[in-house]
Amino acid sequence: MATPLVVSEVCKSFTMHLRDGVRLPVVENVNFSVAAGECAVLGGPSGIGKSSILKILYGNYSVDSGQVLITCDDVTVDIAGADPRAILTIRRDVVGYVSQFLRTVPRVAAVDVVAEPLLAKGVAHDEARDRAGALLARLNLPERLWSLPPATFSGGEQQRVNIARGFITDHPLLLLDEPTASLDAANRAVVVDLIRAKKEAGTALLGIFHDQDVREAVADRIIDVSLFSAPKEAA
Repeated sequence: MATPLVVSEVCKSFTMHLRDGVRLPVVENVNFSVAAGECAVLGGPSGIGKSSILKILYGNYSVDSGQVLITCDDVTVDIAGADPRAILTIRRDVVGYVSQFLRTVPRVAAVDVVAEPLLAKGVAHDEARDRAGALLARLNLPERLWSLPPATFSGGEQQRVNIARGFITDHPLLLLDEPTASLDAANRAVVVDLIRAKKEAGTALLGIFHDQDVREAVADRIIDVSLFSAPKEAA
């Protein structure tokens, strides 16, 4: 079976066009892979580039050089060089993402926010909503909130909607950016169980977890991002 994710010699910087084109290096020579059924965790201090790496893998950030090879059903795509249409297809079918913050269309009910990735994959509307409700219940979101737009929810409630949306599909690769940051102990334990279930199903997971207990519970391996830290250039 092909490895779902291989990152090879990736370099990323930002150019500050409003500051005479000053270049701000982020990471360089990033090399690692994540196997099916493995949860790898990006480690290192804040500001080292962990979230930037996840955004590169999801196609939100372009790269200066290198490859991000994502494989599904023996088809490999370099997302670092893919066009926007291909990236959207990869997100729909291959790569899931749970960010720290929920971004949703206003006035859409929480249950429909969670169900939307299933609908995009062709699942029937009633089945998608039933599965969304079951996952929201597992994450202890009160049923009275399911029909309300999550923009009005607390941070912890929004994060549970975000987690449910990310975990509801069977993407071969799942990216997790601080999924438990706003959760209480009971819901952190639910997320740990969800991650373990994904691993057992053969999903490759790559995450950032500042909560040490959660990290120790789910991590098979720590990838030290400080090894890829780019030297800062003088302004």
